[in-house]
Amino acid sequence: MPALRTEPPISPSGVFVQRFSATRRGARLARLLAALQLVEWGHPRGTDDHDAVTIIVAELTANAVLHGRVPGRDFGLRLHCDHERGVIQIEVSDTHPARPAPAVGAPDVDHGRGLVLVTALATRWGVRDRVGPGKTVWAEYVPSSRT
Repeated sequence: MPALRTEPPISPSGVFVQRFSATRRGARLARLLAALQLVEWGHPRGTDDHDAVTIIVAELTANAVLHGRVPGRDFGLRLHCDHERGVIQIEVSDTHPARPAPAVGAPDVDHGRGLVLVTALATRWGVRDRVGPGKTVWAEYVPSSRT
């Protein structure tokens, strides 16, 4: 029988790393744990900083599940609260080789605006290759209330 995990998945150290199943449930869990991590780092729920980073995480993880999914493969989330630079770094890695690009959707379409939101909320974002198959989509957010 595997040992039970006794410590919470949140990290006071400034780095949070976790793998999730490439499903809608996995994306939801990533968003919820990121929200908890932000509270741990001093960005309470309902603040602009908490909401912005949570939305960025939600959009990037949704993209990993909807567009970056490879059957049988997970996606990874890494959050880093970089106190020296005063930024929160968000990284979502998946194993699909296709690179994301902001879509220009029709006003009556209810999808396709995730990266437009990320562009609006993040200070900057991009895509880079990763070790192994796939890519990492990253974003940086500068909190208005630095921790």
